[in-house]
Amino acid sequence: MTENRPHVFERLPATADERAVEGRATREAVVDFWTGRYGLPLDTFDGHTFWEKGSGKVWAFAADLPAPADVEALGMTFLRTRQEHWKPTTDAVQRFGREATRNVVELDAEESRAFLAGETQELERWDGDWGYLIAAHEIAGAVEPIGVGLYLRGELRSQVPKGRRRDLD
Repeated sequence: MTENRPHVFERLPATADERAVEGRATREAVVDFWTGRYGLPLDTFDGHTFWEKGSGKVWAFAADLPAPADVEALGMTFLRTRQEHWKPTTDAVQRFGREATRNVVELDAEESRAFLAGETQELERWDGDWGYLIAAHEIAGAVEPIGVGLYLRGELRSQVPKGRRRDLD
């Protein structure tokens, strides 16, 4: 096995059989995560490549490059994988989450304001899975993803990054 090089973007291997770095996610596992957990269509990520920089920080890029890529940034931050429960990023949810058919919690106006302010709130009406959910709100007649929430024991914990939180009151 090869060692992870944290300062270099390495393309995710297609499958576990092609894995050279122990613990690195595969393209197959990433796509399975999004299609399985959130119900995204299988073709959602056609034309995208996935890259790891650091330990478990996966980036999505809507093109291809020779690997490895020694650049500062590539595409968008997409997923955190080297932890017990994989966590999608706010950017990824806002970009791809409108295609989701599972584990999407639709928030009303008051709940959305609290969520965007970074607040934890009780959410007893949710009867779906616990863990990371796509928080969404109806905007201009369409349900749009606004971020990632962590749902545990009747509470929805906003995962909106501190620098992107907004007080809309």
